[in-house]
Amino acid sequence: MGESSLVTSGMQDPIRVRGKFLILPPEYRGAVPKGYFVYRSATNNVFIFLRGFYENPKDLTPAVAHLELTKVYPLNGEAGAQPMKFPDASGVPVNMLPISDGSAFDHLKQLVDKEGDNLASPDWLGMLAAIGIVKGQQFSPDAKTQAIFNAAAQTGYKTSRVIGFQQTLSNSSLLIYTDRHWINPMDNATPPTPATAQNLDFINTAGKFLALDARIWFFTNYYSISPGMLSKVPGKGAAYMIGFTDGTGEPLSGDHSYRLNLPPNIPAANFWSLTLYDADSASGLANGQPFPSLGSRDKPAQNPDGSTDLYLAPKAPDGKASNWLATVPGKGFFAILRLYGPTEPAIDRSWKPGDIEKVN
Repeated sequence: MGESSLVTSGMQDPIRVRGKFLILPPEYRGAVPKGYFVYRSATNNVFIFLRGFYENPKDLTPAVAHLELTKVYPLNGEAGAQPMKFPDASGVPVNMLPISDGSAFDHLKQLVDKEGDNLASPDWLGMLAAIGIVKGQQFSPDAKTQAIFNAAAQTGYKTSRVIGFQQTLSNSSLLIYTDRHWINPMDNATPPTPATAQNLDFINTAGKFLALDARIWFFTNYYSISPGMLSKVPGKGAAYMIGFTDGTGEPLSGDHSYRLNLPPNIPAANFWSLTLYDADSASGLANGQPFPSLGSRDKPAQNPDGSTDLYLAPKAPDGKASNWLATVPGKGFFAILRLYGPTEPAIDRSWKPGDIEKVN
């Protein structure tokens, strides 16, 4: 799987992506050319995420070549646009975790300066102003205040990790099945199974309030959201199932060995995958394998009945290496099962995976 992303800082004019998509900044009031998929950004800073799926895990060249066709440039500025750069980050260590120290407040100041009223409501901007973060004004906390900011950021990060493992939000269960431990925090935002009145902006449309815990939950474990992640159209988008616990409700631990049974005819029109994540950081689990994921394109062995057993353990069971994901002793983890292009049995829940079961 190839991925590419970029952030445009302080966007004031429209930008085009690969000639087909037009991104408009908040203040733009000009004409919109025909023939574009238009996205109106609520902010000047824009993060663009592209993903290229491979057919063969041993040959990523086609996916990479497809992504390298991407061009991003100002509207009507193609002629003078600088050549795109595509750094190869494979095997290069990088810390992309959320900020968990006082420098988070410095980043907030940068956003306030760049975004102004686009960033938040007057109430939220007022809360920032109360601690000295105001657009155009100097922000220089003294040593005592900086120590308080550090403690606050660390507490906030740890609190988000606790919220991010909850299985209920606003008194609503996040469980997908009544007899399994798989959960999905956003499945209730779209039919046919709405559990709350929450929308994709994390607004409770019934109570007209921001569902703070729901938003914290989601962006603790993910960093982006799109309607495709919630698609109920057979064969389109993706279906997500998150496993934090085993079949007894105990948190998953790298000290134990587990087996996950996927019944026959896994309902994914494109492909499916299981990925392991570090419980402490929600980053891909650093387990010594090239990728902490395994899926249909890896061609794991099937059982005689057509089902698939996946093994999550520190060591591969004898003869099961093709169906094994390594775990790390002493580290908690969680798993996400993704069905790309979920078909009707996934949507109506007539197909359901087994729980992640502890084995000897």
